[in-house]
Amino acid sequence: MSTQMTNIVLFGPPGAGKGTQATFLKESFGLVHISTGDVFRFNIKNATDLGKLAQTYMDAGNLVPDQVTIDMLSAEVFKNRDSKGFIFDGFPRTVAQAKALDVLLEQFNTSITAMVALEVPDELLLERLLDRGKTSGRPDDANAEVIQNRITAYYTNTAILKNYYESQEKYFGVDGVGDIDIITNRLKELINSF
Repeated sequence: MSTQMTNIVLFGPPGAGKGTQATFLKESFGLVHISTGDVFRFNIKNATDLGKLAQTYMDAGNLVPDQVTIDMLSAEVFKNRDSKGFIFDGFPRTVAQAKALDVLLEQFNTSITAMVALEVPDELLLERLLDRGKTSGRPDDANAEVIQNRITAYYTNTAILKNYYESQEKYFGVDGVGDIDIITNRLKELINSF
């Protein structure tokens, strides 16, 4: 691995289009998309040592410690160490996690290139998620009050991360409103500028 990798922390509130855009960016730039949720589900489903460990915390109703999450991500990074870079989706969520991610990437002689946040007004997020809720089967997409709580939690928890990456001049907000391909082009222009 080298510092020539492109490593993006993709951020945005629920309904901003992170999953959709991650797919396009992955294909356009040859990056590996690491979704924390997918990594967790894979490890638990396949009963890996880390998955079993995470499950014990979850069964007790506790948050999985950062170190367990980092160890899972480390395995993903190691498996894909010859890639052109990574899109981290759903991680980090705290400054402690951001610092742990920095340490992890340093082991592979690389670092975070940028935190890219899709910015979408709350009213539009609510509309998008309620629409998604009609087809997704996800109960958290069907209730306006639950959606608003998720959006509020996003802003509360990630404001600190925004400051963390801004202090390193690595934070970039991208307008997440418009047709999907217009948003994709905005992201591609930004990533090509790194």
